[in-house]
Amino acid sequence: MIYTRREFLASLGASHLASMPYFGLHPFIEAHPKAVFVYRTRVAHKMDRVAKLAAGLELGRQIFVPMDRPGVPITSKIVLKPNMTSVRSRSRPDVENWGTGTDPDFYEGIVLALKELGVRQFYCIEANLRWAWNYRGFVEINDRHGIQMNEPEIRPCDYDRSPDLVWSEVPDAVVYRRIPHYWPVNAPDSWLLNIAKWKAHGMCMTQSVKNEQGLVVAPYVRFCPGWSMVTGAPVHVKRNICEDAEARVLRYFESHRKMGYYRYDQPAEGRYPDPLAHEIWCQKTCDNQSVLKTGLAMIEGIYGRDGDGFHLGQDYLTNLVLFSKDKFRLDVIGLWLAGHEPGNVHLYRVAKERGLSDTFNPWEIPIYEWIDGKPVPRKLTDLPRTPLRSVYMRQPGEDLHLANEPFDYEKHSL
Repeated sequence: MIYTRREFLASLGASHLASMPYFGLHPFIEAHPKAVFVYRTRVAHKMDRVAKLAAGLELGRQIFVPMDRPGVPITSKIVLKPNMTSVRSRSRPDVENWGTGTDPDFYEGIVLALKELGVRQFYCIEANLRWAWNYRGFVEINDRHGIQMNEPEIRPCDYDRSPDLVWSEVPDAVVYRRIPHYWPVNAPDSWLLNIAKWKAHGMCMTQSVKNEQGLVVAPYVRFCPGWSMVTGAPVHVKRNICEDAEARVLRYFESHRKMGYYRYDQPAEGRYPDPLAHEIWCQKTCDNQSVLKTGLAMIEGIYGRDGDGFHLGQDYLTNLVLFSKDKFRLDVIGLWLAGHEPGNVHLYRVAKERGLSDTFNPWEIPIYEWIDGKPVPRKLTDLPRTPLRSVYMRQPGEDLHLANEPFDYEKHSL
């Protein structure tokens, strides 16, 4: 049987909360895997640590519930994937770059909620920017709660024998025929919780699907550089790339250009951030997503950010957290709320083409606002939009912009 925490506490008392052998998601979330949920936080300032931790703890207590029948065993290896990216600048104080990744205090609140259920095995995984992991306090939080962190640097000679890697065969691969993730991603008895950030990026918005790029072992994780990490990849990487990857990518790219993909009429040389490099990123991302199973995807938007995902950009207090079992649908709603037209962002069209998603149309996605532990149906137009301009597919002389040109979803539904 599945219990809400309130029901369970009423029947047994708080001291017994951690005695259940399983946990799961709130029954309504489980029964509506195609829905996207919106939770409004009440944080007055983005640096209010107490309020942000309380928001994570409150939401976690509402959506993670104890179970006495098979769900997720509390002995499972819980893989946590925040966006730990951060930057420091001589010209800007750290507080101005706080929105470059997932808020650490909200993350800690979610962890505390899971620990209340008796979960003890946590693993925080990130491939990128190890030197920056503690700019906003993630290492301190992980140490405080006994959360293990991966070793991001793997020697090429250890790729085939290291116990710290989990290899997956990619079905219907376009670029990667095999792809490695840091253990325990994809390991038996693991469960993945994706806690992404609502921020603009060179690929428009980072959000949940791109956040899982950081589970991939370096240098395979380098999806963005175009041909230099496909035809020019190191030997130990190239042997796990499809022999005809170049031809496959070019076939997709030419097809998409003929279909009128947004800004694919620009010169294409296969160097970031031109259209061909973007196509390569989309295909690598879909290769990665075809082997990952996510228990729950979240986008922390207590404060959103525009810009390029790093030094360029400003933070905006938005007080939203989005979550769903379907990470592609989750990102589509995130795009729309950030002022973009999802049909103009090619990853989600490619994902549907490859059978990884069933829609990129935000008007087809059921939305619920999560209020006091209960779902309330909402229309897309009921929700506030915050324009988060990005550097996505910029044309010469163009600065930050929205990919908000009109899109005909009926015409391009297939």
